[in-house]
Amino acid sequence: MAHPLENQITQYTYSDYLRWSEKERWELIDGIPYNMSPSPSTTHQRISIVLSSEIYNYLKGKACQVFTAPYDVLFAKVDQKDEDVDTVVQPDILVVCDKNKIDARGCKGAPDFVIEIVSPSTAKIDYIQKMNLYETNGVREYWIVHPIDQIVMTYHLEQGKYGKPIIYSKDDQVAIGIFDGNLVIDLVSVFTE
Repeated sequence: MAHPLENQITQYTYSDYLRWSEKERWELIDGIPYNMSPSPSTTHQRISIVLSSEIYNYLKGKACQVFTAPYDVLFAKVDQKDEDVDTVVQPDILVVCDKNKIDARGCKGAPDFVIEIVSPSTAKIDYIQKMNLYETNGVREYWIVHPIDQIVMTYHLEQGKYGKPIIYSKDDQVAIGIFDGNLVIDLVSVFTE
């Protein structure tokens, strides 16, 4: 369940984050830690595997790379040292096309494409906090996948803002915009168990 950590310290950083137990998944948004435990559901995992596999197969031999959670994405302010970063998230799926953003620990800066697969405990974070975070930091394309309703909402960055989402149902096909429409995902395969 994604919920903030209640403690006397109100602001945490990446250096704190690195000392927390590896048995739990945490994210930091503006210095507030969110516990992402328990692990994702079976449906969530199936959706993640189908989407990441399609993207991985498409990207073979190309410059962009796909990663799946847990994989840290650090959003640093200008000239901020890694240990002082107060926002570290683990998107369910992300694509990074600039190899200079990738290091041994994860991605530093905005991925080009992010997918979050919603669970009841993460909905508020995915729809509000992370959408704002991704928009503010320049993630070019953001998808929210809703397993229960079997819909995908896609957001595309235009002039620094996400417009209204385009909503797709389980019977639709959706093209990944950052790939100029060259990769089309059949949502029947995504939502079929």
